[in-house]
Amino acid sequence: MNAITHQPAPPVEVRDLTCRYGAFTAVDRVSFTVGHGELFALLGTNGAGKTTTLETAIGLRRPASGTARVLGRDPGRHRRELAGAVAVIGQETGFADDLTVAETLKLWTDLHRLAPRAELLERVDLAHRAQVRVGALSGGERRRLDLALAAATDPEVLFADEPTTGLDPASRRRTWGLLRELTEQGTAVVLTTHYLDEAAELADHVAIMDRGRIVRFGTVAEITASYEARITARPEPFDPIALPALAGRTAIADGRLTVRTTELQRDLHRLLDWAARDGVALADLKAEPATLDEIFAELETEPADRTGALR
Repeated sequence: MNAITHQPAPPVEVRDLTCRYGAFTAVDRVSFTVGHGELFALLGTNGAGKTTTLETAIGLRRPASGTARVLGRDPGRHRRELAGAVAVIGQETGFADDLTVAETLKLWTDLHRLAPRAELLERVDLAHRAQVRVGALSGGERRRLDLALAAATDPEVLFADEPTTGLDPASRRRTWGLLRELTEQGTAVVLTTHYLDEAAELADHVAIMDRGRIVRFGTVAEITASYEARITARPEPFDPIALPALAGRTAIADGRLTVRTTELQRDLHRLLDWAARDGVALADLKAEPATLDEIFAELETEPADRTGALR
């Protein structure tokens, strides 16, 4: 008789999660799984349900129905057992204002019985502020200190709720670098963000939330591939009548040709063949897939009663 093998639980597993505030459904049957070394990004506008989903996965609130499991355990009932393996960067910090940055980091590592991690201050660009009291830090500096504390425990799972809000571009890039280092070490990261470029840069998988539901899911490439790409050029000379047959929709304005197409490679190949054959120069030629910004703009115009099915 074959032995039964039990597969280890994924670091984060959310199944049919529903959360309500009174009669209002903030999260509606949300499901996702995050593996080791994966960065999973939850995107959405304010009120989409991102933070409520994250708070439930952390164990700060109980769901109306469905489940959230972290390292195979209920995060609400097993917070003490999960504390050493799970790190959280929330939207609000809870630092003691009278402690210096260095004292805060030392207290944190002492509480977790860890070796000193002073090098983390360098990685989040706070080494020069080590002796400054936390109460004197800017909001962005507090966010960076929060990240240093989260990284200090080498967590198996990191929940990060908009960790780069308020950071300047250089600090955002440092934060991205540290998040990449954590995933390379095997940490599962669940990230909420308003920044679409951040998700495109970091995320292995993206879920776009709207009105409490996941309405788009996949890699950034998979999500954008299901939308129309764009080809633009200024043909010289240009005879619109001579254009080849294209799968996409064409528009002409001020001598510029725009093609919206779901068959980017095919239509681009036809345009290039046509230009070569007829001696047409395609000035300022650009061929670009849809962007997350465009997808967000389209979602904002869709009706509220959509099913949440993948497009």
